[in-house]
Amino acid sequence: MSVIRQPGVLGRTTRRRVVGVTGALATATIETVAVGLWFLLVVESRSTTTALAGLTILFLGSTLRTGLFFVLVDDLVDLLQPRRIGAALALTAGWLGWLFVAESIGGTVGIVVATVVLAPALVVQLFAERRACRVGCRPASNSVLPLVLPALLLAVGASSLLASAWLTDWSIVTPPLGLEGTAIALRIEAIQVGLLVFGLFAFLAHQRRFQRVIDP
Repeated sequence: MSVIRQPGVLGRTTRRRVVGVTGALATATIETVAVGLWFLLVVESRSTTTALAGLTILFLGSTLRTGLFFVLVDDLVDLLQPRRIGAALALTAGWLGWLFVAESIGGTVGIVVATVVLAPALVVQLFAERRACRVGCRPASNSVLPLVLPALLLAVGASSLLASAWLTDWSIVTPPLGLEGTAIALRIEAIQVGLLVFGLFAFLAHQRRFQRVIDP
């Protein structure tokens, strides 16, 4: 039967697509900003102040990221339930463990091992989010297979962030542009490209996640 004769079906399909794209874009933006700021703080300076500031940014970003997921797919604003706080804490711990493993080993091997460690940690975190969802999600499932690809995409994006900071050392500076007596030059560094790549992979991961979790 044509969906034109079933406006409810058409409406649900449209909503799924809109939430999938807009939700993924917003979630990826939050995650890229939070992880990026935390990463830059702890990598460039290892003082107690920067460590605490970076941890605060990472936790707040994790809380916003998981909170946005619940608001969009669960139609609820009560984010202080233990399961939902646990999902944010799991995400924060996953990123901390990822950087710890990478720095403990170092080099290309450290990046590879950290990526391998981060992927299953993200699967667990995404599973915790899905189990905490009650209204807008499909019925909870014990299968983690649909979460493997989003987790892998995020982990690969994270590896590009590490590689851009550790394995490359280049920058591109545009010729100065005169503007009302002031010369402005644009400087592009490898770490900025790494953040952009991470954001792209985060968007792809969250788009797939939203599309699978929202009712068709």
